Amino acid sequence: MNFSSIAFVGAETEAAKAALGRLKDRYPHVAPEEADLIVALGGDGFMLETLHRFIARKVPIYGINRGSVGFLMNAFREHGLIERLSKAQTVTLHPLRMKARTGAGEVVEALAMNEVSLLRETRQAAKLRIRVDHKVRLDELICDGILLSTPAGSTAYNLSAHGPIIPLGAGITALTPISPFRPRRWRGALLPHTAKVLFEIQEAGKRPVSAVADYTEVRDVVEVEVSEDRSSHLTLLFDPEHNLEERIIAEQFLP
Repeated sequence: MNFSSIAFVGAETEAAKAALGRLKDRYPHVAPEEADLIVALGGDGFMLETLHRFIARKVPIYGINRGSVGFLMNAFREHGLIERLSKAQTVTLHPLRMKARTGAGEVVEALAMNEVSLLRETRQAAKLRIRVDHKVRLDELICDGILLSTPAGSTAYNLSAHGPIIPLGAGITALTPISPFRPRRWRGALLPHTAKVLFEIQEAGKRPVSAVADYTEVRDVVEVEVSEDRSSHLTLLFDPEHNLEERIIAEQFLP
């Protein structure tokens, strides 16, 4: 990996701020707006924020774990950072684009690196109709919610909802229901990454639903369209011995 200037950014936690200060004292750095490589210190949540913040700049991002989970991060070590960066392997990700329309007619668009999820807002279960590439695939799903996950996000909320783990480069997304009531045995679907998914909220007044793209939430939606945005891409950097593809494979063999 070739680079000429590094920027450091960090989460607001004590661990991240302390590490940020030590790395800035140890290595030359520039402002994020001037860098051709960004080092992010924090957890997976901060990594998602950093990816969203710098997506327009299209610079590679190397995460260092100063949070709790750190699935998208590399191990924290103060020494040898320049050598690690020079040997880092790249992973290119394409986000999902959500276009949500509310009952008031407002249209909100947002990108999701992990998943787009629809969630019931009240005690009433959500009632959804699902179209894939303009064809109705499920006329009625009664559930707590549903999500469409990228491969990179398949080990996050998708896995907690008993969805499948997807290897990088598989060219598919995971459509996973959250606590489905009807049809009771439906466990979701694997879709080609080119698919356009449309969720139509039935009885939206009685059964309000929110749509969430990573951390962007839209309340009281009546229709949500989701598709992969091939015009946008993000580049993550990983140490060769702990690359993201290996982590996704290893996750499937954990007890």
